[in-house]
This record gives sequence, structure tokens and C-alpha cells, in this order.
Amino acid sequence: MASAAPAADLADVATTDLMSELLHRMKCASKPDKRVILVGPPGCGKGTQSPILKDEYCLCHLATGDMLRAAVTAKTPLGLKAKEAMDKGELVSDDLVVGIINEAVKKPSCQKGFILDGFPRTVVQAEKLDAMLANQGTKVDKVLNFEIADSILEERITGRWIHPASGRSYHNKFAPPKVPGLDDITGEPLIQRKDDNADVLKSRLEAFHKQTKPVVDHYKERGVVVGLHAEKSPQEVSAEIKNALS
Repeated sequence: MASAAPAADLADVATTDLMSELLHRMKCASKPDKRVILVGPPGCGKGTQSPILKDEYCLCHLATGDMLRAAVTAKTPLGLKAKEAMDKGELVSDDLVVGIINEAVKKPSCQKGFILDGFPRTVVQAEKLDAMLANQGTKVDKVLNFEIADSILEERITGRWIHPASGRSYHNKFAPPKVPGLDDITGEPLIQRKDDNADVLKSRLEAFHKQTKPVVDHYKERGVVVGLHAEKSPQEVSAEIKNALS
């Protein structure tokens, strides 16, 4: 059981922040547990749906790249092992990534479950994830498969802008920010990822289809995959997700 924060720490927190967190936790208490994997090619809309899904179901959002960087920065035992591999130019092992996910899902913010984005990418990773969850007495509840034709993705990708701190995504045409180049919430500058161009997209899509189709098939055998019409509007995709998770 996690130890309580020292009283002095709480004394320095604004009352409005404490009340806001308390109300949030009371709202979340009645939500059912959900363990959800998002699968889809770059530009499919996962970045738009993740924050909605996180807020609606009180889930934590686990993006493996961010988690690895956080573990390295925090110098956790697993983070130090990951850094050692990265410093040698090696890939971080599947077991290490699953270990970092295992640590993350035990945090209070993940009490109601999680959204896993960017993992598993291979069947071996899926099997290791399944085994880790089985050890906790849980399993993946739903795999949301964002299905979309490659031909639609190029326009989406090349017009995409990201708020680095939160992961909020915008698009020049489909979801422009209120002020060009600035995040709606914080007013901070948006960035365009260096791999958001047509040439990089083509190779990423080839790798995605080759690696990920077997992962989807793995979970189809377990009856937990829901196909989404990811070419539709964000509102329509949100409605499909709500139906899938109800």
C-alpha cells in the first residue's frame, strides 16, 4: 500500500486543487475498471481519442516511449538497465518494457485501469504483457483497432501539430488550434514531429502492417478486438469507442 504524502506537502497545495482532485476521485470511484490497448497506424486518431478516453473512464495513459524516458530520468532500477541498453545503442528488451509497465499500472493514477499506446508491437510482446497482467489477476479488456486506408493518412500526417507536454494533437485542416501554432489550453508553442512527412510515413506504414496485424490476430482469438472506422470524424469515432466500452 502506498504511503500517504507528508502533511507538510498537502499544506502547501491550494485548496481548489485539493477539492478538484477529491471531486475527480469521487467521480472515478464508480467507474468500472478498464484495461485498453490502442492499435493503429500513425495519423489514425489515437492522439485525439486518448485524452477523451482517459478523462471519461479515469484511466492512466501509458505511452511506452514516455515511460522509458521517465524511468531513465528517475533512475529507477529498470530505468538504469534501460539507459545502459540505450547507451550501447541496443534496443530495450521486451522484458524491461513490460517491467516498466508493471510498475506503472500499480500507481494510484492507474487504479481504474489504463490505456496502452505503442505497445505491444509484436506477438511476443503481447504474450509477455498478457502473462504480466495474469500475474496481477487481470487481463486486457478491449483492443481498439483504428482501421483506416493508407491513402487517407498522408494528408492527416503532414498537417499534424503536437503540444509536447500534454500530447494534445491538432491539424491544420481537421482540428486547427484557436490560435495558429499555439496550444488551446496553455498557449505554448506546438511542434511538428520530424517524421511527419510522406516518405517517413510510407516506411512506417509498411513496418506497422507487417508487425501489428499478427498482434491484432492474437487478440482477436481472445474476442477482445473492436474495429473502429478511424476515417470518420473524431466525434463519430468517440461514439464508436463509447459503444465498444459500454
